[in-house]
Amino acid sequence: MNPNIEALYRIAGSHERTIVGLMSGTSVDGLDIAVCKIMGSGKHTKINVTHHTTIPYDAGFKAAIAQIFSIKNVNLEQVTILHAHIAKVHASMVLSALASWGIKNSSIDLIASHGQTIYHAPTSMHPQSGYGNATLQIGDGDILSTTTGIITISDFRQKHIAAGGEGAPLALFGDNILFASETENRVLLNMGGIANFTYLPAGQTTHIISTDVGPANTLIDSYVKANYDGLSYDANGDIASTGSINEAFVNAVLAHPFFSAAFPKTIGPELFNLSFIEAACKTAGIINMAHPDMIASLSYITARTITDGIRKVVNDTSKDLVIYASGGGIHNAYIMQQLQNLCPNASFKNLETLGIHPDAKEAVLFAILANEAVAGSPSLSMGKVSFPQ
Repeated sequence: MNPNIEALYRIAGSHERTIVGLMSGTSVDGLDIAVCKIMGSGKHTKINVTHHTTIPYDAGFKAAIAQIFSIKNVNLEQVTILHAHIAKVHASMVLSALASWGIKNSSIDLIASHGQTIYHAPTSMHPQSGYGNATLQIGDGDILSTTTGIITISDFRQKHIAAGGEGAPLALFGDNILFASETENRVLLNMGGIANFTYLPAGQTTHIISTDVGPANTLIDSYVKANYDGLSYDANGDIASTGSINEAFVNAVLAHPFFSAAFPKTIGPELFNLSFIEAACKTAGIINMAHPDMIASLSYITARTITDGIRKVVNDTSKDLVIYASGGGIHNAYIMQQLQNLCPNASFKNLETLGIHPDAKEAVLFAILANEAVAGSPSLSMGKVSFPQ
């Protein structure tokens, strides 16, 4: 037997697997790394997240990705170079994190790498008839595996595309495995660049839904970067808290067809960017708006589209609904307060009450997907395997 296949066979049959989950989202601010010890699979999965961190990207690395991120026309040479370079940078970050924790590479069974999304193109967003859904993540799995010496599973989203999906959100699978409850109606809300949630009704395997709903931080971050020197986001919602919500602008944004489209659906910064803000201002007849008012309005839109989306699924945000939040948006006090104002009957809890740190959640979810790929049901087998030799 090929030694690589033999090693994978041994890992698949082990009582416990140690998997490093990696996630870099549409905020493009850093790499989330989570070391997960996982036993079982599917509904019998037991997980212990022993270590996690986020390693920030430096300015040069961010600038390089920005040249090809969510842009229709880019330099193909830059895409090709970054496919390899991102993997090398991620590998270096993984090795650095493991060393800082005193963890030997040989004790890690698998790396689960999401890669860096550079373009998301569901059919709703591209006008080319005869072509289906598509999404592209770069950061080559072979380079990750060879550089770290660890078997790597990557490129998870393509199996979802192949099965007729849009490649996102994949949170449904991990959320259902880790967080479904027999007694509690749960919403697992993630607020990264884009806001998405998974609804898990108590004791049910039907009526589960996972969907994007709109912008979380991407519009706010883009506007702050463009208008505030030296800032890349509205820390704690401090700027928004000094502004006023412009209702005409909010209404112009919410009139976009994306928000009335049926669930499930996906979206990205390909739509929600500075051009989108400019178009909404034009629709609303707004020539000038104070920066704090714009940031307050964008932050309210984040909360409003999330709560509107939840109401579409749950029908009523009643007292027995618990919303577990994660992602960078949970650190924005203004958004969190708006969410509570718009959903006064729901309970908001930090995901950590369910045993997973919110900043680690997405990295953990990809570790779960890697575990399912090697030890779970064939019906949930995503990702491509890269061997170190």
